[in-house]
Amino acid sequence: AEPVVQKHLESLQSSCGNGLETGALQRLTNLLLVEGLTDIQQKEHDILQVETTKGLPNTSQSIPLEKLFLPLSKVSIPPRISVTIGVAGIGKSTLVKLFVCSWAKGEISRDTMFVLPLTFRELNTYEKLSAERLLCSARPHTTEPGPVPAGAARTLLILDGLDEFKTPLDFSNAVVCTDPKKEIQVDSLITNIIRGNLLQEASVWVTSRPAAARQIPSGLVDRMTEIRGFGAAEMKDFLDQMFLGNRDLSSQVLQHIRANRSLHVLCTIPSFCWISGSSIAYFLKCSSDRSQEATVVPRTLSEIYSYYFKMALSGDWLEKPRETLRIEQAVNTSKKLVGSLGRLAFCGLLRRKHVFYEQDMKAYGIDLSLLHSSLSSRLLLKEDMQASTAYCFSHLTIQEFLAALYYYTAAKRAFFDLFTESGVSWPRLGFLSHFRSAVQRALQAEDRQLDIFIRFLSGLLSPQVNELLSGWLLVKDEHGGLRSQAIGVLQGCLNAEHAVSSRAVNAVRCLHEIQHTDTAKAVEEAMRSESLAGMLTPMNCSALAYLLQVSDVCLEETNLSNCLTYNVCKSLLSQLLFCHNLRLDNNQFKDDVMELLGSVLSVKDCQIQRLSLAENQISNKGAKALARSLLVNRSLTVLDLRSNSIGPTGAKVSTALQPLEASTHGFTPVSHSLQHNSIKEHGATFLAEALLTNHRLVTLHLQKNAIGAQGARDIAEALKQNRSLRELISVGRNGLAHPHTLPVCLSLQSNSISSTGVTALTAALCSNKGLLSLNLRENSISKEGGPAIARALRSNSTLRKLDLAANLLCDDGGKAIALAIKENRALTSLHLQWNFLQAKAATALAQALQSNSSLASLDLQENAIGDEGMAALSAALKVNTTLADLHLQVASVGAAGAQALAEALMVNKSLQILDLRGNSLGLAGAKAVANALKVNRSLRRLNLQENSLGMDGAICIATALKGNHGLTYVNLQGNRIGQSGAKVISDTIRTNSPDCVVDV
Repeated sequence: AEPVVQKHLESLQSSCGNGLETGALQRLTNLLLVEGLTDIQQKEHDILQVETTKGLPNTSQSIPLEKLFLPLSKVSIPPRISVTIGVAGIGKSTLVKLFVCSWAKGEISRDTMFVLPLTFRELNTYEKLSAERLLCSARPHTTEPGPVPAGAARTLLILDGLDEFKTPLDFSNAVVCTDPKKEIQVDSLITNIIRGNLLQEASVWVTSRPAAARQIPSGLVDRMTEIRGFGAAEMKDFLDQMFLGNRDLSSQVLQHIRANRSLHVLCTIPSFCWISGSSIAYFLKCSSDRSQEATVVPRTLSEIYSYYFKMALSGDWLEKPRETLRIEQAVNTSKKLVGSLGRLAFCGLLRRKHVFYEQDMKAYGIDLSLLHSSLSSRLLLKEDMQASTAYCFSHLTIQEFLAALYYYTAAKRAFFDLFTESGVSWPRLGFLSHFRSAVQRALQAEDRQLDIFIRFLSGLLSPQVNELLSGWLLVKDEHGGLRSQAIGVLQGCLNAEHAVSSRAVNAVRCLHEIQHTDTAKAVEEAMRSESLAGMLTPMNCSALAYLLQVSDVCLEETNLSNCLTYNVCKSLLSQLLFCHNLRLDNNQFKDDVMELLGSVLSVKDCQIQRLSLAENQISNKGAKALARSLLVNRSLTVLDLRSNSIGPTGAKVSTALQPLEASTHGFTPVSHSLQHNSIKEHGATFLAEALLTNHRLVTLHLQKNAIGAQGARDIAEALKQNRSLRELISVGRNGLAHPHTLPVCLSLQSNSISSTGVTALTAALCSNKGLLSLNLRENSISKEGGPAIARALRSNSTLRKLDLAANLLCDDGGKAIALAIKENRALTSLHLQWNFLQAKAATALAQALQSNSSLASLDLQENAIGDEGMAALSAALKVNTTLADLHLQVASVGAAGAQALAEALMVNKSLQILDLRGNSLGLAGAKAVANALKVNRSLRRLNLQENSLGMDGAICIATALKGNHGLTYVNLQGNRIGQSGAKVISDTIRTNSPDCVVDV
């Protein structure tokens, strides 16, 4: 058998190696692993699928091509039936060629003895086949049939292009056949092979467009993969390859594509990128040839395809110079060909037929001798097979544009409905009647296969397209009267529906093609200025749904705050699925809307990653509805429920934060905001329970929830237990799918937790190794809490930020913390503002700063440390090398304190921000600071607002800046300088230090 195998390998290499350029194929070496078809893939046209999902896949898990038919883990078995899906033009057949070629060269799947590639195009030419004859047809160069080699996964049968098969697969009624020699209907043969009644030893790989793949029951598919479109770098490489040797043209084309968001999304499909690239390049060439005429960049689909066709008709291909001889004659022949191909395209579209054979061509009166022209090679692809020749349009959209051209022309003179193939119907007179009929058909089509055809048909009525194609394929200015009536028909589709569907969005896209954009522009403007409230009629809702897909306003965030009602939200539901960052604040939403949003979050297609519902009226019932959806949702990472009324029971939403058993796929939010929700002690207890098992939560905001001392104690206990996860974090970073992390940021601001609560919390901190930031502002923590915090700071080695502002620590509490800072090596930021600290606490902190080498920011504002405290801190600044920010607003510092500080500034090299607002440095203090500024090089920002400097003091500071090159900002406001003085000072500073901004 060796020579047979060798012959097979050589044959495959020669047949599959053609046209495989290595550069563009990198994308195909990694496929996306998917869990079956999404709703959109089953119901929508390929182009709409890409537009709706913005070209972004719903999965991040990929599988390399070389592992496509291997088990996923040590305990699983290789897949028998694999299906790879991809929209039209994404590269399914190229992928098959790449795989077969790589296998034949021995690069991948070496344990597979035979790879037998077949296309459904070929299978269409047979009426009946046996399993054995099928295998022979895949190996035409070997005469003997030969059984399938023994051993599972030794033979791979590839069936490429299920969407091109002429007979639908019917798994429920197919007759069972187990005899490999028996000749049966081809569709029955395929269902029996997939079911495992025939060739059960062989593996089968089917490729298909998404909607056609649903013919195979999901229970029979062992592995489904999807081909992804171009990323940004791949699109650039593809265009560079397309315009080899003309980098300028390539980058101009890319610039035009990127400037148009909806076009950019579709250009993730290689075939579409080729058509758009060719059209835009042709446009650029035309506009440079005819510089005096104003030409508009092609922006709509119809404009792109009009340029493509014009280029094809004129034979004016970028790579071929125009042949001047017999142009007129050639153009007329081309027009005739476009007409007959248009009829073929339209009838094919109605029958869902995309592959045509010689008998089809003859039936539609197509002169086969014309199919060798350059025009034909741009519109049609020809494939010679064993028994016959197959033709298909170079992309699905080319067929749809040709069909629209045919319908547009035929509708002007047809008496009967063009959709009834027998030609017998009630009379239909006039273009508008036919246009209305086409729109109705498109709306009613279950499989949505007429959506792009309707878009092109609408586009042919736009002034721009008429101008482009008049004299070629259209009559000049004939669209005028028809356009406004067609707009009326399309707008009628928008008012009819209660819920905004993809059909309505497609109607808005048709209005865009016809160049009627008033509605969409008005809604976009309202979105930009956040004034949508009250204007969301059914028509405007459809326009909004369209804008969610294409507008730059929604690029970073979709902000629908303060404008939605229950009914409007309900009508837009299906359109919100693909908004990655969705803000729905302040909409007066009640619990019933949470039921609606829960249904969206539960859908498999959902891609919402950040959801903000702040400042609504959500109670515990609404929180429960959200919690239920979070059990199955896989996309959400940030949930913001600030300022609602979810209460203690609603805090049980946190049960959704508990990781589920491995059998379900609950992904949990990484960040959870529950500020101002009346959670109280009870709710804190529920949250603490969730924290015991949650391994993903990184940020938890609980400010203003009155959780009290007991609540703080419970959360503290939970943080203690969380310790075991610390060991797992390093494992996570080395390959675990979901790193187990502790909450790294805990905010308990304004919760009255008092010293009792803080004692429990800090006890947990002693052993906790994950918390990086702790906010305990406004919690009535008295001096008794100081030693507890000190104990934690001595033993904790990970906490970076500690905020204790607005408590009651006093000198004793402050001193206890200062002693711990002496030993702590982790803390970088400490806020002690407004804590009734005085000179003693400041002195203790100063002593700590002399040996501490981690603290970079210290906030002591609104503590009366006075000149004594300032002198102590200044002494520390002479030796400290890490403190960069020092905040001493309203700290009772006078001239003597300023004198001490000035001496420190002359030697300190680390301080960058110094805020002394609201003290009383006076003229003497200003002079001292000015002298220091002449020497200091580290300070970047200096605030001396409200310090009684007077005009003279301010002048001192201003002139001192002559020698200082470090300062970028100085604030001298509120120093009784006066209008004229302010001008003198700002002029002086502008002259002395032009890079420094001054507020006077």
